[in-house]
Amino acid sequence: MDYPSKVLAKAVDEISGLPGIGRKTALRLALHLLKQPNSRAVTLGNSLINLVNEIKYCKECHNFSDFEICEICSNHKRNDEVICIVEDVRDVIAIENTGKYTGKYLILGGKISPMEGVGPNQLNIPSIEKKLNAGQVKEFIFALSATMEGDTTAYYIYKKFKGFDVNFSSIARGISVGDELEYADEISLGRSIINRLPYNEAS
Repeated sequence: MDYPSKVLAKAVDEISGLPGIGRKTALRLALHLLKQPNSRAVTLGNSLINLVNEIKYCKECHNFSDFEICEICSNHKRNDEVICIVEDVRDVIAIENTGKYTGKYLILGGKISPMEGVGPNQLNIPSIEKKLNAGQVKEFIFALSATMEGDTTAYYIYKKFKGFDVNFSSIARGISVGDELEYADEISLGRSIINRLPYNEAS
């Protein structure tokens, strides 16, 4: 597609590089911004710069945060003895929206997927051992996607740490097999947390 301006073409190139946005949508967004006051584009640009430069990872759970320790981990009303293991930040947001969980989290940063070249060493699994060695955690809840990769990741973690004095459980399969956690409706996800099941090798 030919554009009347190289500046516009560059903007379309950059916007279309975002997930789920094709070139037609990118062009529509760029043209929309051109119709807005300049301050709108400046505010958007500054927010993206701040996103890249200022956001931090929580030292306790690896969640995004404005501080070294996120608001969930620093909240003394949350249960320190129960840790929900999830794949990424979107899963934390999904579970928090249910209002049914009062423990804390540990974000793995993905799931084991040999096809994509992701192994255990690329995940935040050492943080699990760190929490176990601290001796405060009594239960880990697996809240991973109901996929082969999610099941493989849960099984690996269970086998690695089952010798510790801690309970492992898994959210109930009210979530359809093959589903990503973030796409589950809040009622089903909330019930799956409440009705979680003990995790074992036969799960």
